Amino acid sequence: MLLHSELEVKPNPHPERPDRLRAIAASLAAAGIFPSKCALVPPREITKEELLMVHSPDHIESVEQTKNMLYSYFTSDTYANGHSACAAKLAAGLCADLASLIVSGRVRNGFALVRPPGHHAGVKQAMGFCLHNNAAVAALAAKRAGAKKVLIVDWDVHHGNGTQEIFDGDKTVLYISLHRHEDGNFYPGTGAAHEVGVLDGQGFSVNIPWSRGGVGDDDYIFAFQTVVLPIASEFAADITIISAGFDAARGDPLGCCDVTPTGYSWMTSLLAGSSNGRLLVILEGGYNLRSISSSATEVVKVLLGEGPNRASFVVSPSKEALSTVSQVLKIQQQFWPVLGPTYASLQAQQGSVSSNHSNELKKRKRPGGGPGPFWWKMGSKRLLYEALIEPRSRPRKLKGSTGSAAP
Repeated sequence: MLLHSELEVKPNPHPERPDRLRAIAASLAAAGIFPSKCALVPPREITKEELLMVHSPDHIESVEQTKNMLYSYFTSDTYANGHSACAAKLAAGLCADLASLIVSGRVRNGFALVRPPGHHAGVKQAMGFCLHNNAAVAALAAKRAGAKKVLIVDWDVHHGNGTQEIFDGDKTVLYISLHRHEDGNFYPGTGAAHEVGVLDGQGFSVNIPWSRGGVGDDDYIFAFQTVVLPIASEFAADITIISAGFDAARGDPLGCCDVTPTGYSWMTSLLAGSSNGRLLVILEGGYNLRSISSSATEVVKVLLGEGPNRASFVVSPSKEALSTVSQVLKIQQQFWPVLGPTYASLQAQQGSVSSNHSNELKKRKRPGGGPGPFWWKMGSKRLLYEALIEPRSRPRKLKGSTGSAAP
């Protein structure tokens, strides 16, 4: 998985680079966590038969064909080299095996330190740095191992459009995502609150779309307390999978949000109480090496039973978060009646969110310099990354490890 890298020489390194795994592994070792407190899961490439449960034959073949090329691009920012197909199959295989081990009770929980990430990869397309959808593969592996219901919580700053697409009509897999959205102006543009699933899957896609950047611990924990946890409790999954992107972390150049390592620790601890502790954390995004390493380390500490004191956290959500959560509660209460009292209480406290207030928020400058739709419509997260770390006067032309488980 370290051999998957962008070979074309460019002025700035690609944000999804091998150093991401190295940084997390070094942080876990420095904390005395790995390998002393964790058990390694033997690596295995996912089989074509397993991938066909998630992706189309054409998609699988297109990824496989990259083995015969020095380098190639699925989109302007989603690269591959001769090792990428193997890396993607190893990542998916590790996630599948960890899910099976957890459901079978052979391990308590696990952290999949894998790349390339997966939650943007849909049935037919690779995009957003993602080749195969690791979380989707893991969810189906969990079901084959005996899980009747699977919960996927995606806290990556970008909406997991691929995961939502794959399970859009499936009521046995509940997908909950917290992400920057900004009325569709933040990559990939999907994940509005009204996207609730289709057919039998209505109500089993839950989107919490932040209206701005700069969102921090208080807003995330508030959303967990009011939306995520009540629905998770009602759903009663046999295993919880976290699509753990750390690009909403403070200092991330793409996410421009403000979640701290403590915030990630809190969210993990809250989810550890669901599914009888059967929890699989899968690395997705996160591009500030210091942020992802410290955040991932705090998450693994929770898996090892070193979580924070939940009683000590008192949240003070922002007005924008109150508005977003109210919107989600209003939509989702028809599918999850347990949300009704919370929605009524919020409405009583703050009143209806007026259209004038919404218009005022749209006029404000977005924290973190959130972009308009021009860059995600080109299929590129990297374009924003390069603009942030090295502004240019001239436009550039863009071409079209292992898993571990707590014993």
